[in-house]
Amino acid sequence: MYHVPVLLNAVVEGLNIKPDGIYVDATFGGGGHARAILEKLKTGKLIAFDQDENARQNIPDDERLIFVHNNFRYMRNFLRYLHYEKVDGILADLGVSSHQFDAGERGFSFRSDAELDMRMNPHAELDAQKVLNTYSEEQLSHIFFEYGEIRNARCLARAITMARSSAMIRSVNDLTRAIERCIPVYDSYKYLAKVFQAIRIEVNDELNSLRDFLNQTIECLNVGGRLVVISYHSLEDRMVKNFIRTGNVEGKVDKDLYGNVHRPFRAVNKDVITPDEVEVTMNNRARSAKLRIAEKI
Repeated sequence: MYHVPVLLNAVVEGLNIKPDGIYVDATFGGGGHARAILEKLKTGKLIAFDQDENARQNIPDDERLIFVHNNFRYMRNFLRYLHYEKVDGILADLGVSSHQFDAGERGFSFRSDAELDMRMNPHAELDAQKVLNTYSEEQLSHIFFEYGEIRNARCLARAITMARSSAMIRSVNDLTRAIERCIPVYDSYKYLAKVFQAIRIEVNDELNSLRDFLNQTIECLNVGGRLVVISYHSLEDRMVKNFIRTGNVEGKVDKDLYGNVHRPFRAVNKDVITPDEVEVTMNNRARSAKLRIAEKI
């Protein structure tokens, strides 16, 4: 299966779908969420985005769906091009799809040896090899500390620069051998996951893309429209939480002259929604998912 949709029922319920509404699936992937949305539509439309060309194989034969092969950070421009100024709901299922993790040749996972790549858009110029072999030690340290929240980021960056001085780091095994002395024995799996997460975020400019996307939802959603976002690590979830609470990813509160707080959204779910034990057992990759739902006011 290309990708098992996470928190499917909660997502569909959170979008509060109207049969004649206009909706956006900003991360089409395997199309699981999209198909569930289409089941609720009659005369409505679904505009789906995905920058990974492999997602095209999952497009259903349905005239109500419009597929856009591009990054969701350009959502507003494409909606204008398609003559949809406002929509009734926007969904984003962030992170990497099961297909991308399982396709060893894409280099997203440390579980099997492969050429390091990690591009969600296979035609993008920057890949993991360029990051590891051309970034300075200071740049690498910054990436690992900020995007992976790795405490010994300096040690990690130094190990990489030392290793590449004798040979380029091209594969997963090249990287794991280069940083072997930095990996804690007691929690190697979690540590490597953070390393690969940090590199992937840099390669795909994920946090800036998320910031651009979230900012556009204020303009693109109708009043009463729903924003539904699933995140998989604390950096993403913090940005989404701040955005829903304050209208910006930094969490800066905007007040008028009378001290009233300006909030473009109302949080629908007071507490973050997470998968239950049954779903996690059936789909282990859902274990870190966090769902937040907001309504445009």
